[in-house]
Amino acid sequence: MSALFRRTLAILAAFTAMAAFATIGLAQMPSPWKQATPFPEPDEELYGVTAKGKLCVIGGWGGGKARGANYEYDPETDKWTKKKSMPHPAHHAAVASLNGKIYVCGGFIAPENTQLPTGAAWQPIDDAWEYDPATDTWKELPPLPTKRGAGVAVEAGGKIYMIGGVSTVEGSKEPFFTFLGAARDLTTNDVYDPETNKWESRKPMSVGRNHAFAAAVNGKIYVIGGRIGHGFIMAASNTDVVEEYDPSTDKWSAPKERMPTARSGGGCGTDGKRIYCAGGEVTTKEVCGAFRALEAYDPTTNTWSKLPSMTIPRHGVAGGVIGNRLHLVSGMIQSSGSMAMLDPRLEVHTGAHDVLELSEKK
Repeated sequence: MSALFRRTLAILAAFTAMAAFATIGLAQMPSPWKQATPFPEPDEELYGVTAKGKLCVIGGWGGGKARGANYEYDPETDKWTKKKSMPHPAHHAAVASLNGKIYVCGGFIAPENTQLPTGAAWQPIDDAWEYDPATDTWKELPPLPTKRGAGVAVEAGGKIYMIGGVSTVEGSKEPFFTFLGAARDLTTNDVYDPETNKWESRKPMSVGRNHAFAAAVNGKIYVIGGRIGHGFIMAASNTDVVEEYDPSTDKWSAPKERMPTARSGGGCGTDGKRIYCAGGEVTTKEVCGAFRALEAYDPTTNTWSKLPSMTIPRHGVAGGVIGNRLHLVSGMIQSSGSMAMLDPRLEVHTGAHDVLELSEKK
C-alpha cells in the first residue's frame, strides 16, 4: 500500500469520524420546541386565534373545497375538541377575537360554474360571522363592504379591523379569479363595531397585499409582509414591508423596519409585546418551498429578532400565543406552487403541534 493511498484513507476516516460525531451531537442537541397533541385533521389554510386561554383553529383548504373546520385546544388538558363548523365553509378567511368571541371575515369558496379543477379558481365572499365558543354557536353579521379573501383581521380598541386581501379585478365578468388570470390586491381598511353592528371604512394602507401577518400591540395595528400581485403564490411575489396603523388617529405611519425574510401565508401570534411570524411560502422560477423561519417584531424598538426555527417548514399554519407559549399547528410542508396535488402519493400536510416557550422581553 503506497504512502499516498494510506494517507488518503486516513483523511477519509477522519472526515467520517467527524461527520459521525457531528450527527450524534445534532441528535443530542435539545430542541426548544415541545410537541403537544397533534391537530386531528391536518390541512393548510388554517387560522388560529386565542380566546379565554384557549386556541381556536378555524378554516382549512379541504382540497380546494373549503373545509370550514372549527377546533378548540385546551392547554390545561392538552386536548382538541371539535366544535360546530363554519356555517358557510370558506378557505382563507380572516379571524380575530374580542371579549371571548371570535370574528371570521371573508374568504374564498370554490366556484360552481367553471370547468377548472377544484382549487384552481377562488371566489371571494363578503361573509362575516361571530362565533361564541362558550355556547358553540354562530351568528351572522352584516357583510363586508368588499368581497375578499386572504386579508387580515385584528382587534383594537374594542373593534375588529379587516385589512387588505385579494379579490377579482374591477369590472370582471366572473365572480372568481384563477391562477392564470388577473387578481386585485386590496389596500382597504374596514372596521366593524359590535356596539352598532356596522362596518365603516377607514384610511387604506399603502401597500395592497394578501396572505400577510398582522397583530395589534399597544393599541396599534401592524401589517407585516404578505403577497403582492396576485392571490396564488405561483403568480405573486412576497414583500417584506411593515406598516403601522393607529386607529385613534386613522393614520398609517411611514414604513417600519423591514421583515428579515419576505414571505406570505405563515402563522402569527402576539404576547402583547412582540409579534411572532412563523413559516410561510415562496415560489419563483428557481425556488419553491416553505419556510422554517420564526422572527419576532418589537414595535417599541422597531427591531426584529430571529428565534429558533420551526422543526418542520410549513405554510398555512395556525398560530397563537397562550400565556408565554407560542403554538403553531398543522399546515403544508411545501409551497402550493410545488403542484404536489398532481401526485396523490405525496402527503404534504402535517398535524404537528409545536409549542415554544417565549423568553421575557429584555
